[in-house]
Amino acid sequence: MMSTTPLPVREQVLQWGPEAMATVGEDEAMAYCRTLAGGHYENFSVMTSLVPVRLRDDFAAVYSFCRWADDLGDEMDNRAESARLLDWWRDELRKCFSGEPEHPVMIALARTVRNHELPITPFLDLIDAFSQDQHVTRYETWDEVIDYCTRSANPVGRLVLMLLGEPRDASCLAASDAICTALQLTNHWQDVCRDILDRDRIYIPREFMPGEDFEERLRASSLQGWAVDGTFLEESRVVIRRCVERTWDYYEQGEPLLGRLQPTSRPIVRLFRDGGMHVLKLIESWDCETVLHRPRLGGARKFLLFSRAWLGSRLAGTRSEHSS
Repeated sequence: MMSTTPLPVREQVLQWGPEAMATVGEDEAMAYCRTLAGGHYENFSVMTSLVPVRLRDDFAAVYSFCRWADDLGDEMDNRAESARLLDWWRDELRKCFSGEPEHPVMIALARTVRNHELPITPFLDLIDAFSQDQHVTRYETWDEVIDYCTRSANPVGRLVLMLLGEPRDASCLAASDAICTALQLTNHWQDVCRDILDRDRIYIPREFMPGEDFEERLRASSLQGWAVDGTFLEESRVVIRRCVERTWDYYEQGEPLLGRLQPTSRPIVRLFRDGGMHVLKLIESWDCETVLHRPRLGGARKFLLFSRAWLGSRLAGTRSEHSS
């Protein structure tokens, strides 16, 4: 039997990685994905009550694919090993789409792919983004960071819209891309300290950095928890504030999407969008000092955002019933 609680990442790789993978049936594979989806999240669980019951297994399968790709890229503590495992994960994905899935996640995902006619491209793009993280750890320009977001974040939004049965037209996808890019950028500015210390990654573009020694001072300040000199903190605030201001533009570009969505889909998208916007506001309220601290949504704020999205879904459903 497979565990009912998520194992540490390395243990999962030992049990379900390329060197050791037992055969499981579709029901057991799906149960494994439900376990992953219910046990690992930051701001909001992917398996909230906002997701229609009929779609929860599909959401769990797609989430589990993303969770595995993310963990293979970030949790191995060895970039060469991460690159090798991500190549293996890409091969497993191709088996899934060719009708011969082997990994439990891919066995569960195969049914979701069939039922919703999902294309392989968004999944491949996500793997490519995590592979890019293994050899690209610095970005020269803002445009390079945005290009990274097109693979690391935007495919997730597109897959969610497809699962929800929303239109796949250019305008909907473009607005979804804008929201997902904004969410990814928000995460970057939230995680400045953690990214450089834990993963040796900096997503702040070099073109925004004042002086050649900014990175060195950033690392030292993040490590000790206070600014290394009398000017660094204000310089870093200016840099982060510039990044935050540009991020708001993407949230604004994504605003038209909510009006295009079905009443059952709107609160799901709104919850994650609003969560990202509140994190960005937190960064601003902390005076953009994320080189030293990592702001997070508290339980009360999460409850408020979820309640607002839930209430919106109920009101939308009521209006839909009255108009029919």
